[in-house]
Amino acid sequence: MKTTGVRSVAMRIAAALSVAAVATLSVPAQSSATPNSGLPTIVSLGDSYIAAPGGRWFGNSNDPLGNRNGTDRAYAAGTYDTTRVYGSSGDCYRSDTTEVNSAAIPYEGGMLKTVNLACSGSKAENIWPAEAGGQPLKGEQPQGDQLKEVAQRDDVKAIVLSVSGNDLGFGDIITNCVLAFQNPFGRPCYASEQADLDWKMDRAMALLDKAVKDVRFVMAKSGYREYDYRLVVQSYPSPLPRGSEMRYPQGGILGNSRTYQGCPMFDADLNWARDSLVPALSSRIGEIAKGNRADFLDLSDAFQGHEACSKSTRVADAQNRPTSATMDWTRIFNTGVFQGSLEESFHPNAYGQRALGHCLNQWWFMTWPRNMGGAYKCVPEGRRDDQMALSVIG
Repeated sequence: MKTTGVRSVAMRIAAALSVAAVATLSVPAQSSATPNSGLPTIVSLGDSYIAAPGGRWFGNSNDPLGNRNGTDRAYAAGTYDTTRVYGSSGDCYRSDTTEVNSAAIPYEGGMLKTVNLACSGSKAENIWPAEAGGQPLKGEQPQGDQLKEVAQRDDVKAIVLSVSGNDLGFGDIITNCVLAFQNPFGRPCYASEQADLDWKMDRAMALLDKAVKDVRFVMAKSGYREYDYRLVVQSYPSPLPRGSEMRYPQGGILGNSRTYQGCPMFDADLNWARDSLVPALSSRIGEIAKGNRADFLDLSDAFQGHEACSKSTRVADAQNRPTSATMDWTRIFNTGVFQGSLEESFHPNAYGQRALGHCLNQWWFMTWPRNMGGAYKCVPEGRRDDQMALSVIG
């Protein structure tokens, strides 16, 4: 979803929507290629929510020093080394705990190899292959072209796609809602943001539809039939709770502790995001998946009770070390001055990614082998990140 442009909170720059054509490539009627006999592989494509820029963190802490009460996975020997988490992925922020890695899917006596091609900030146009109008991002070729290389080298068994948040301008929504909360005369932002989303939604879904079709095209061109691999399109977990479930009250001096604790939004905006925006987007993504004979994974409630600043969780401190049962599964909003980077804000952290990995693991076992086009919902059934439950919803 972000960065879903979360850098715009600091820079206040609104990213203009591309006007790329939504043309769909025609799949060749015949192909002499066949899937490679290489390693069985699962591939992730998409934006920051599946690249996992929040993976550096085990929950949240107010301590700006050292390992931040055990929450900062990049800390070692007195220094912060983000390559311990993000490797050499640079501004794409691909975490070692990303969903496909955390899924740990067994296959024929071994494990599925994982390839994470997702990149923070990606839009649908960054998924399309170049020949379909796809655009490079952050020095990397379009993900569709990277997928082609993987498909020709390895034996791709599954592809997980998460994209559309940046096409909807989620970063701008966060910008506007945070600034409204911090303005002494500000009002909730949801009415104006909903109006903006209403005219963006159809176009964003058309771009997503093209992305799914182009993934199919790339795989067909690489010699794969649709039943040679599984394609699952997933929605987004809500990073923030409802106003009534927020750990910190809305009122107070200078906007109260919500600003200090990294969740600076009005109750009305929290309720709108949690109960309107996230489920409505999830429903539309599900329709696109079904229309393309892809599976759909509904993650809209996957972090219930573990969102940033939830009443059900707490920050880590000297007495309360981080555990998946007690911590937030989402990174708080952070400017990057004292802890980490702005791009990590409001993204699933390491616990959240592990929880999503368990969802993906259950999807694999529930659907392999199975007819394409099923819909599934994943929710917590306990407090730990390994206590997730998957159910059929369509």
